[in-house]
Amino acid sequence: MTVRIKDVARAAGVSVATVSRALGDGPVSDELRKKVEAAVAATGYLPNLSARRLRSQHSHTIGLIVSDIRNPFFTAVSRAVEDAAYAVGMRVILCNTDENPQKEAMYLRLMQEERVTGVIFAPTRATAQKLDPQQLGFPVVLIDRAAPPGHADAVVLDNAEAASLLVEHLLAQGYRRIGGLFGNTSTTGAERHAGVVAAMQRHGLQAEARFIAPTPEAAEQAVRDWLRERRSRKH
Repeated sequence: MTVRIKDVARAAGVSVATVSRALGDGPVSDELRKKVEAAVAATGYLPNLSARRLRSQHSHTIGLIVSDIRNPFFTAVSRAVEDAAYAVGMRVILCNTDENPQKEAMYLRLMQEERVTGVIFAPTRATAQKLDPQQLGFPVVLIDRAAPPGHADAVVLDNAEAASLLVEHLLAQGYRRIGGLFGNTSTTGAERHAGVVAAMQRHGLQAEARFIAPTPEAAEQAVRDWLRERRSRKH
């Protein structure tokens, strides 16, 4: 038998309005809130979260949209976001986009429908260029990838400098023919490529680069093709 909010009110000895306020962080005393919570536990009542979201315009939920949770970087980010959200009583909705702008658009609409409190988002370059948090209706913080200045706050690595340091390390080991594979859908790939090129040019060298789809399969195929072409030139 379905337990209704009226049953909780009867068990707690309060009105339905009081139960609603207590469950929705409304203005009730700590004593009344504890009484309602005890009645909820005793009756097994499950609040209608969708209805509550419509009333309060607040879901206590954070959206996390990443390209691929299998990427160790995004695995670590996801765990950190979930831990931080749990500590303040919030939930997380996790979505994987596979660097697909259409999936990104779909998941942003989902976040609007879920009335999330905010979104943490690692967008493709195409989506970042046109992102407008004001139209979405919730705050957005970008991670790993940045939008044009003024579009959205972002937490990013200095990709160009990191790539430059990597090249300098390889050069110090005596390597001179250095190439790189870079993702073709994000600002990250372009920034890393710029760092590699700049470092090589400082030493009078030319960097070899290929822009590929950001998947392990594409990277593996690109390396195979690269090695095959080198062997062909030697012959």
